[in-house]
Amino acid sequence: MTDPAGTPESKPEPLKVGTHSGSFHADEVFALATLRLALGPLEIVRTRTPEKLAACAMRIDVGRRYDPETGDFDHHQGDVGERENGIRYASFGLVWKTYGEQLAGSPEVAASVDGRVVAPIDAGDNGQELYEPLIEGAQPYAVPGVIAAMNPPWDAEDGAAAERAAFDEAVDLAEGIIRRELEASQGRARAADLVRAALERSEHPRILELDRGMPWRGVVKKEAPDVLFVVSPRSRGDWSLQAVPAGDHGFANRHDLPESWKGLEGEPLQEVTGVPDAVFCHVARFMAVAGSREGVLEMARQAVLDAPAPAPADPAPAD
Repeated sequence: MTDPAGTPESKPEPLKVGTHSGSFHADEVFALATLRLALGPLEIVRTRTPEKLAACAMRIDVGRRYDPETGDFDHHQGDVGERENGIRYASFGLVWKTYGEQLAGSPEVAASVDGRVVAPIDAGDNGQELYEPLIEGAQPYAVPGVIAAMNPPWDAEDGAAAERAAFDEAVDLAEGIIRRELEASQGRARAADLVRAALERSEHPRILELDRGMPWRGVVKKEAPDVLFVVSPRSRGDWSLQAVPAGDHGFANRHDLPESWKGLEGEPLQEVTGVPDAVFCHVARFMAVAGSREGVLEMARQAVLDAPAPAPADPAPAD
């Protein structure tokens, strides 16, 4: 490509960013992926040599200094602060504080990605446990474990080259994850007002009908405490009936679908429900499918009748 004067167009030099050498972790890998999304191509220098780090425009997870003005994003000095929920910032979170809103397009989306991705990675890097193990010898296989597993084995041949290749692959993976989480959070933000509008026009206080599939859990769980079931069309042409989760964690629902539907499909489910196009009910009783809107709404009405009546509202205080 040439500029209007006919001379070859020069590409800007990649920004030189330093990070530590040796084993890599989710913290600096995701921080660097965030920088690459926000600032463009990077020349990543992996070193612990002070002179080489000083020659870089930015330093991530190394240098024992946090100052966005000088391009320093390290947390190992221990005085970089914490979120309102108590999760301390690691280098990923410090980079996200500076560049997350720019990438997300709004404070709400940036905060959503922070809660889903950034803060959990920061917690792991800072040694803060988020879950108590319930089964001996088993724990969630989370993103930090995925990144850690990408390090080459200790006895890999040509260790330095293998480590660099694995590191570059990890940064690529992290960039893809951040892109998709941004897209998903932006999609949830776009859906939120549509879900609220559907709640306002709903004809049944315990059933929410959506005219297409979209993310609804966040709004319904926080803003519609009486809604038990959500119905919506699926891309294959049939309709789904889903139970509203009871909380942010676990698999409990505000109310399960009827016990008599459990695990049934086709004719047995049609006989129990009286709905001629009932398709199936999940054995865990959180989802069922019917072939039509009329069929799924009838199943939803039956599921509501199976549920306890809503608790009466607290009386207004007397004057």
